[in-house]
Parts: sequence; C-alpha cells; structure tokens
Amino acid sequence: MHFKWNYEPPTSERRAAAKELGEKIGMSPILADLLIQRGIKTESAAKRFFRPMLNELIDPFLMNDMDVAVDRLNDAMGRKEKIMVYGDYDVDGCTAVALVYKFLQQFYSNIEYYIPDRYEEGYGISKKALDMAAGKDVKLIIVLDCGIKAIDEISYAKSLGIDFIVCDHHVPDDDLPDAVAILNPKREDSTYPFKHLCGCGVGFKFMQAFAKNNGIPFSRLIPLLDFCAVSIAADMVPVTGENRILAFHGLKQLNQSPSVGLKSIIEISGLTGRELTMSDIVFKIGPRINASGRMQNGTEAVDLLVERDFEKALSEANHINVYNEQRKDVDKQMTEEANQIIEKLESQKHHNSIVLYDENWKKGVVGIVASRMTEMYYRPTVVLTRSGDLATGSARSVAGYDIYDAVKSCRDLLENFGGHTYAVGLSLKIENIPEFRRRFQQYVNEHILPEQTEATIEIEEEIDFKDITKKLHNDLKKFAPHGPDNEKPIFCTRNVYDYGTSKVVGRQQEHIKLELVDSKSSNVMNGIAFGRSADARYIKSKRSFDIAYTIEENIYKRSEVQLQIEDIKPSEE
Repeated sequence: MHFKWNYEPPTSERRAAAKELGEKIGMSPILADLLIQRGIKTESAAKRFFRPMLNELIDPFLMNDMDVAVDRLNDAMGRKEKIMVYGDYDVDGCTAVALVYKFLQQFYSNIEYYIPDRYEEGYGISKKALDMAAGKDVKLIIVLDCGIKAIDEISYAKSLGIDFIVCDHHVPDDDLPDAVAILNPKREDSTYPFKHLCGCGVGFKFMQAFAKNNGIPFSRLIPLLDFCAVSIAADMVPVTGENRILAFHGLKQLNQSPSVGLKSIIEISGLTGRELTMSDIVFKIGPRINASGRMQNGTEAVDLLVERDFEKALSEANHINVYNEQRKDVDKQMTEEANQIIEKLESQKHHNSIVLYDENWKKGVVGIVASRMTEMYYRPTVVLTRSGDLATGSARSVAGYDIYDAVKSCRDLLENFGGHTYAVGLSLKIENIPEFRRRFQQYVNEHILPEQTEATIEIEEEIDFKDITKKLHNDLKKFAPHGPDNEKPIFCTRNVYDYGTSKVVGRQQEHIKLELVDSKSSNVMNGIAFGRSADARYIKSKRSFDIAYTIEENIYKRSEVQLQIEDIKPSEE
C-alpha cells in the first residue's frame, strides 16, 4: 500500500520557537519541534514530558462516586462479606481484574474473580454469573472494563441482594445503572480532569483511593503498574496525561521486575533480555493474553496473571501460547474469506464502509478481522457472526472517524452495543442485518470526510541523513512510551539513492534490506522495508526516491541506528 503523505513545513515562527526551546533543553531544533507539535512549548513542560512523575497522578477522589466506592468496599471488608472481582475477557478486562484482585488479596481473603465465557455468556454482566454469585453469597461485585450499560443486569443483582461498583471507561448512555458507585471518567457529569483512562486504569485509581483512605503506602501499588502499561498499550488509549505517567512507570516495572505471570509471557514471546516497548506489548504480549478469551475462556489469562510460582506460570503461558497459534490460523482463514466476500461485492466499491456477516466465523476473532479489513481497505468496518439467535460482532474505524456515533445511529436495530471512538461491540437480530448495513453505510457516507478514506502518513519532520546522529537517536528515545496522540515520530528524507547493496530478504522474499545515501551527505544509512519487495526494481534502477520512516535501534547491533521504512515514493522531478 502507498500512502498520502501529510506534511506541514514549520513556519518561521515555529522554527524560531524550536531553536529557542532546543537550546534551553539541550536538544536539536528537530526534536524541539516535535515537542511543539505535541503542545509542549516550555522548558518545564518538556521536563515533565520526559520525566513523568508518579506524584503527578491525579487525586483519585476527584472521580465521581470514588468516596462512595471506597466506603462500600471498606464496609464489605469490615462485615467480612464475599467480594467478587468481575471483568471483561479482553486484555484490558483481564489485567484490570488481576490488578484489583492481587492488591485486595493482600488485605482480605474472602474474595474471588470471575471472567464471563465469551461463547456461553457473551459480553458484560451475565445473569448466569449473577445467579452463581448469589449462590455463593456474594454481596459486592466490583466490575471492571464493562457494566456501564448493564441496567437490567445490575437491577436483577440488586434483587438478589448484590451491590455493584462499576469501574468502566466506555461511553455511557443517558441512563446509568443502579449501582452503589459508578467510576467512569466519561460520565456526562464527570469531574475527573482526565477522560481517557482504560478499564485497568480506572481499577488502579480505585485501588489508589482505597490505599489512600486506609493509610496503605503508595509504594504497595507500584508492583501492579506493569498491568497498567499492558492494558494502555493493548487497548490503544491516548498515551498522554495520566496514561503517560502510568505507561512510563508501568514499562519500567515490566522491564525491571515484572509480575510472575507477565514474566512467563515475556519468556515464551522470545522477549527476554531486551528492553520492552509498547510495540512489544501490542504485537507480542497482548495477543497472548487475548487469545485465552478469544479461543476458550479469559479466566485462564487471569489465572496466569495472578500466579506466584514461575514454573507453574510458564506451563500456563505455554498453554495460552497454543491458543494464540490456533487464533492465528483462524484469523488468517477468516481474513481470506472476508477478502473474497469484498471482491465479489460490486456494490462495496461505491461505499465508504464495509459490513460483513458469516454465521460460521469464530466470535472471538471477528474484532481482529475487522481491524485487518480497516487496514487493508481503509474503511470503517463491521464484522458479524452468529451467536445463538443473534448476530454479534465488532466495528473498527479509521483514523479520525468516530465509529461509535455511526453504530449509535442504528441503535433501534440493535439488541446491545458499546465501546468508544475507534472500536465498538454490537449485537442484533439476524433479520436486521440488511437494514443495519444499509443505514450504517448511509450514515458513514454522509459523515466521513474524503481524507478519512485515504491511507495517510503523518510526517512530522523532513530531515537529511546528516541530521541522524547518535545524540538525536538517544534523545528521541525519551519521547517514549508511544501510542495514540504520541505516535512514534515519522520522518522523511527526499532524493535518496540505493548505495548499490540493497537486497530483497525474508522467507518469501517479501522485505527489502536497504543501504541508502542521500544527496546532501556521504552517510550510508541502513534500513528495512517490511512487505515492500514490489519497490525493489525501482530502488535498484539508480533513480532517486523519497522515504518516510521511523528511526529505530537495530536489535541485532545495539549501537547501530536503522531506519524502518513506512513508505517509498519516486522523487518528483
């Protein structure tokens, strides 16, 4: 795929501001300009950005209902009531449950956790689970990463004598469930200064408040920050504000002293001995935690995350790794089938969105396939399969387009839906699919902007190879952790040439290993272009071309910088 490049050259005022800021913080104007583009314009703001401090975390009691939630939890412990920690079956839900359970278990023993079965119970709070909880005399359920729309279920729980504390981050409806406390920074009446916590982040704030109220030192919470980093990366929430602090210190914890369960996943992922990044979580750690809930039951993932014995954890991690391999096979097959459907749909070419249904697809993998279709066709995509009498599935969006609003516009056709800007889960009657497809596509056609249907690359700086020094690379590392709203910076260099030694590599000869020079220096830069072997002929033709890339460390030669090529274009004559 070739991309449209979005690049806005800095104005003379921005150049001057970058030069001044760079001098103050001892960085090149190139990197100072990256800060300015992130809204960081002063020396003190830059220092806070590069050194996020745990003492800058927001007071948890600023969140609506936090005092009520802590009081109810204290009462439950004081009365020795049975407590259940309940969560969604994805990475965010499983890490949230593991975090809250592990922390409270240090102070209270009458507590257990529960993850619903994706295939038997579906998303959110199930009546089956509530009946089971009532049978065990559970009096308080702390629900994480779901529950904000469970009005009927929480009402039913109340009739069974069970109270709820909801810790969620999904967009609420106008009516909220009748829970004792609802912790959600996206509430309409929210007084909390940061809106973008993930479910695990909300759980962490609850535990922070509980610790503060009970005189438990904050240091007892630090070992749980690795769960926060994993959930922030996997759930793709903005890595800004409070999330940046949690992710920064969570990654530090993950690298220096990970929990036993996460350490075992790091080992089976082949990541031992290297510095872990958010990308490692997104592509290696997260999918393995997710695979349990996608293929079997998410409870196994929580069992692993709270395990204390490393040998046992390693055995469980290998078990989950098998699920991940199975998931890859199913994912590949479903993606191929989805592509075949799209190619046959002549009408699809006239729409700015995709809605697919196949009753035989695996429910736990439709979200991944929706993401794949979004990446391949650059269209908001809904992928549905059959679950009992209903169609259920996932919607994924392209950059800048709010798919939650598009799904919400069809709410009268839906049995259930929930999510946020870029990802939504939904269910509907099978007979409603044609009308849902028509209305969803009509809504997207009317509201999406033309530029949102093009694959684009946001280029932050145009530089020359002579600018890529060891100091620049070392300073660039300080911009991590990366994620939404603080993406890894993409640079471009114009008029580069093959040094004569670039070659096609890979098991299927699908990548290009590059050695490049530009027109302004004799520096030879190494690069890798994954999946770009189609460009090899042009590169070897001795004509000049432009490249968009990120600057990486070569993991095989630690001291060496390598360009990861995102796009290649013939230079304009």
